Amino acid sequence: MYVEQERVARTQGLLALQLTCCVTSCESFPLSVHKGGAELLFDGVKKHQVTLPCQPEPWDIRNLLKWIKQNLLKERPELFMQGESVRPGILVLINDADWELMGELDYKLQDQDNVLFISTLHGG
Repeated sequence: MYVEQERVARTQGLLALQLTCCVTSCESFPLSVHKGGAELLFDGVKKHQVTLPCQPEPWDIRNLLKWIKQNLLKERPELFMQGESVRPGILVLINDADWELMGELDYKLQDQDNVLFISTLHGG
């Protein structure tokens, strides 16, 4: 799976993280992620170049969130995650559609998917 950051938007206090996913054969997968203002949660790093491991089951949103939590989140994961899902106040869009329409955590990532995390939580 190749996951690439496509666009980060920060407007009116909103934080957005968008990933493009390309599912390939079983191999190591490169990942480029930009945090778009949430650098404190990710050890102050705006862009990561990492490799996602091959796994026997297809990548889904649940597995992607676990991987992000284990490998990228460095501080205050409670601001991004609650349990195995994103916390309330973080919108998840898959190919510009609400993830609730796509199966939420069980959605199987497809080639060229765009996964967008938008935090609507911000200071006043």
